[in-house]
Amino acid sequence: MLHFLKKHPIKIGLLFIVGMVWLFCLPKQLFNEPTSTVLKSREGLMLGARIADDGQWRFPEQDSIPYRFEQCILNFEDEYFYYHPGFNPVAITKALWENLTTEDRRGGSTLTQQVIRLSRKNQERTYWEKVIEIFQATRLELRFSKKEILNLYATYAPFGGNVVGLETASWRYFGLSSQDLSWGQAAALAVLPNAPSLIFPGKNEKIFQQKRDRLLRKLFENEVIDQTTYELALAEKLPGKPFPLPEITPHLTEKLRNDHKGTQLTSTINYSLQQQINEIARKNYEALRQNEIHNLAILILDVNTREVLAYVGNSPTSAEHDHYVDIIQRPRSTGSILKPFLYAAMLDEGSLLPHTLVADVPTSVNGYSPQNFDKEFHGAVPASVALAKSLNVPAVRMLQDYGLQKFYHQLEKLQQKNINKSAGYYGLSLILGGAESSLWGITNAYAGMASTLNHFNSSSSEYKPKEFLEPIYKLNKKADFGTNQFQPEVFHAGAIYHTLKTLEEVNRPSGEENWNFFSHSQAISWKTGTSYGFKDAWAVGVNARYAVGVWVGNADGEGRPGLTGLQAAAPILFESFDKLPKADVFQIPYDELVEAEICSKSGHLAGIYCQETAQELIPKYGTRTTSCPYHQQVFLDESEQFQVNSSCYELAEMKVNNWFSLPPVMEYYYAPKHPEYKSLPPFKSGCLKEGEKLMQFIFPKKNEAILLPKNFKEQTNPVVFKLAHRNPDTKVYWYIDKQFIEVTETFHELTYEPEPGEHLLTVTDQEGNSISRKIKIEKDLK
Repeated sequence: MLHFLKKHPIKIGLLFIVGMVWLFCLPKQLFNEPTSTVLKSREGLMLGARIADDGQWRFPEQDSIPYRFEQCILNFEDEYFYYHPGFNPVAITKALWENLTTEDRRGGSTLTQQVIRLSRKNQERTYWEKVIEIFQATRLELRFSKKEILNLYATYAPFGGNVVGLETASWRYFGLSSQDLSWGQAAALAVLPNAPSLIFPGKNEKIFQQKRDRLLRKLFENEVIDQTTYELALAEKLPGKPFPLPEITPHLTEKLRNDHKGTQLTSTINYSLQQQINEIARKNYEALRQNEIHNLAILILDVNTREVLAYVGNSPTSAEHDHYVDIIQRPRSTGSILKPFLYAAMLDEGSLLPHTLVADVPTSVNGYSPQNFDKEFHGAVPASVALAKSLNVPAVRMLQDYGLQKFYHQLEKLQQKNINKSAGYYGLSLILGGAESSLWGITNAYAGMASTLNHFNSSSSEYKPKEFLEPIYKLNKKADFGTNQFQPEVFHAGAIYHTLKTLEEVNRPSGEENWNFFSHSQAISWKTGTSYGFKDAWAVGVNARYAVGVWVGNADGEGRPGLTGLQAAAPILFESFDKLPKADVFQIPYDELVEAEICSKSGHLAGIYCQETAQELIPKYGTRTTSCPYHQQVFLDESEQFQVNSSCYELAEMKVNNWFSLPPVMEYYYAPKHPEYKSLPPFKSGCLKEGEKLMQFIFPKKNEAILLPKNFKEQTNPVVFKLAHRNPDTKVYWYIDKQFIEVTETFHELTYEPEPGEHLLTVTDQEGNSISRKIKIEKDLK
């Protein structure tokens, strides 16, 4: 050997060089062409696709080649594929002889050589090019297995026009996956790459059919298919005009293109459910557009896995109405949809009990005066009722009590990423739609609350540290919620349970009122929201298994009459839930609740003067709240018509009673709506209790500047001052800057137009009791 090496150093060197060239003759990445973006359902069915950047329909490489196509392509192109080293000497010799002796031109290329030719993009068919193909084909056989080489061919072979690859051709020419091709369809596709510019669907169909039929005959003769299959395959029609690719989830497909361009993803979408939700969207769009409402979106999540089960990013409207906008991802005014988070936060920290009375009276905070949707005030309502009825004034007052900055921080933990300006920027209007969030983020937050409760009840009273992670739409990608811990990420299970139970009591839309009388119906915790100007209608609901979010409106922000959460979005929400399996009810998280005695009328912890009480399970920190402030012990005269005290009445003749009494302003609005409510009797003359509030201003509020607006005739409108008095039958005397203006009785309202500037408003009743308030009057400059 040494002697040979010494005698032939040049030959050895050349062999070494050739060997090194052969070893490194292939690029690291054989193909670098851009691929289409393809989205499939969890069942493997096509949901949508986007064309590659170079304008070709070229699907990403598939995991395997279907058996029928494999048999067709091998019998048509390369029968000895599994036996040769990358080239077939016999086939090449035959092809060379025919090329030299006849006018026919044959290549004799194996599938491996064709893969090399496809990767080189060289259209010249020279003998030197053939030598290079053979050289690289042998190296390709060393790098890849036969199955992988076959897969490369099926992925990058041209099938006519801008259709590249087997899977693409299968969808474009037959409207189905390559796994579902018949023998006739597989044979038709197998002959296309041989001469894609000569034959393809719609061109030279006679030649096309002859080639396909010859291949089928060969399959029959080689006993790959039986006679019946052969005859049925022959009877199949050739593909015609290309099919449009499915567009089942166009906006989710576009999201995939933006997030992971050029990939094929098997999603978490349930194909059947998606089709049903699409139909719900289509049907409701047809109805809504009669009111010039053109856009809607529906999102369904699995509560426990956070998988996206259905995704309708927009209604099937026209381009004129922004059908391409993915509403699920777009920030929109939240309306009242954030109110349950505030309720849960206050329950969680122990500043509120589920049914605590909260004030619903005229309110002004630094010039901001919220109004309820019905323009009325209720005086006092249980917090649970305020949430269920979505009252705005109690929500603003609750936010002020809880703390704006503190609630803003809670929203950050709930992953409301679109609420990204400072808390001061939004102010108290944050709870009424002053901020924007997306259907994606809101629905996920509701799902996270339900999941927190479920996990606590099923995991020995523990929580997930990352409960509010982004929803996932890639199948088999598990959400990483982290290792269990003993503290929740946001709210404890007890607060969430009471919040969700309260939301079950929200009055359902027309047609759903008697849902609990039907066995197939299910309890749903849900909330609606309507933005200012009727521009956004929301409805979000959860049960123990699913979360459904719905948005309805116009993508361009145009408001419409009747565009409310209850009228426009809620019916779609319940239609969607009807397509989902019935879920179990939420379980009670006993370890996060404590039993306490509650005043039945006020919802507070029972005080010593509360007459009607009940034992209730409340969030564990609810014991921090104050006892009932509205029940008090009163001393009455013998006739029980007046309040008295020891300074003006004999102790032996007094009668003692426990009385439920609200402050004057709350009572002013509460009493007319509650006939059972009894105002405190007035004090007997000379018996006024020190510090007792007999009257209170309703308007103006303390430190509030009053603007004198002008009407359409440029005339200044007067101001209406209002007062609440415990004894409506008393006479009240009104003074401005110590000048008497008017006397009122029963309804204590004064209509007056004061001069701009600072004034002192004073009110005195017939018993001599008096209150005053400084006011500042400003003129409207418009």
